[in-house]
Amino acid sequence: MPSTDAAPADTAPSDAAPSEWHRYGRTGGGRWRTLVSGLGQTLVTAGVVLLLFVVYELWITDLSSARDQDRLADRLETEWSAQQPAAGVPTSPAEVPVGQPFAVLHVPRLGEDWSRVVLEGTSEEQLSQGPGHYAGTAMPGQQGNVALAGHRVGRGSPFLDLDRMQPGDPIVVEVADGWFTYRVLADGQDPHGVPGRQIVSPADVEVIAPTPGGAADAAPTGAYLTLTTCHPRYSARQRLVVHAVLDGPGVPRAQAPDGPPALTEG
Repeated sequence: MPSTDAAPADTAPSDAAPSEWHRYGRTGGGRWRTLVSGLGQTLVTAGVVLLLFVVYELWITDLSSARDQDRLADRLETEWSAQQPAAGVPTSPAEVPVGQPFAVLHVPRLGEDWSRVVLEGTSEEQLSQGPGHYAGTAMPGQQGNVALAGHRVGRGSPFLDLDRMQPGDPIVVEVADGWFTYRVLADGQDPHGVPGRQIVSPADVEVIAPTPGGAADAAPTGAYLTLTTCHPRYSARQRLVVHAVLDGPGVPRAQAPDGPPALTEG
């Protein structure tokens, strides 16, 4: 017959058990809350850092680049105004030290008053201030390929809308004594097969060859101008490249102090 005596104390359910489980639950839940809270704070901090980085890249660097452009434009204006304007066809700039400004790029398609001072060199030190000229490529007005690079996002975003360029669009390069006008090529227009626009890998450096797409050591077959920038926007995975060809001889500043008619196209 089963005993009706109480179970021994060491085998009976403890009166403290519920409170022990309750305390365990509180402790475990606290640990989870601490973990979740810490993770949340980390994500918020990361989000703030990312937001600050975006603000820096998209706005702060633009302001810095704009100040640099104003300073460089004032410098060129002072230097050029001190020179006697040449009466004949403008001459190509002589060899320019890296980091020095030497030309102003005008692209009506990108804005009625769109212009940027061009520096020699394509390191970040130059590109943070404006478009840079690939050292060793032709100078404006020369046979060969005047190759320029510019940021698409941040640092002034000079080539943000480069994908808007259309065949026939003028690209005017202003130098000390005049202006050179280039026209964006239409596909199939160039007898040597240079396209008006292409998207390439960063390793495809032949786009800045003397004849775009040709060998680096080959003689040039024309007077070209090439603009390069990152593609797509917010990525450096590829390069967007626009090719143009010189449209006639340069126009001397003495003949057109305010620039050639191409500047009013848009």
